[in-house]
Amino acid sequence: MEETGVVKRVDGPKAFVTVRRQSACDACASGSACKVSESGAEIEAFNAVHAEVGDTVKIAFKAFTYLKGTLLIYGIPALALVVGTVVGKEYLSIFFPESDPDMLSALSGFGFMIASFLVVKLLISKFEKKKELVPVIEEIISKR
Repeated sequence: MEETGVVKRVDGPKAFVTVRRQSACDACASGSACKVSESGAEIEAFNAVHAEVGDTVKIAFKAFTYLKGTLLIYGIPALALVVGTVVGKEYLSIFFPESDPDMLSALSGFGFMIASFLVVKLLISKFEKKKELVPVIEEIISKR
């Protein structure tokens, strides 16, 4: 995945680039590498080409990283919902025979899904620290 934007500031090996906000920004898994606002998104990227403030640059997100983030954000909670409903229906109905099995299934499913959001948050904070997951400025399209 690639984006084009303008370098707003440079801080050592990092550059902060403003790109046009897209619909994918709402579900993006880039974590703290990006700050979304109504005017656009400010992406923190590794400045491999030594771009300067005002330069128009091309930023690359590794496809594998994007897919891994998407799986993390959507896959784990969906799987937890399904596992939770099965656990609720099959196992909790044994311990609470007077309760409605469908109600136990729903409560268990949503409980598992809510717990998975906490797990996802912990995993995202762990992945944010990895340097190979940070977007990289690949080229300078035009100088300021």
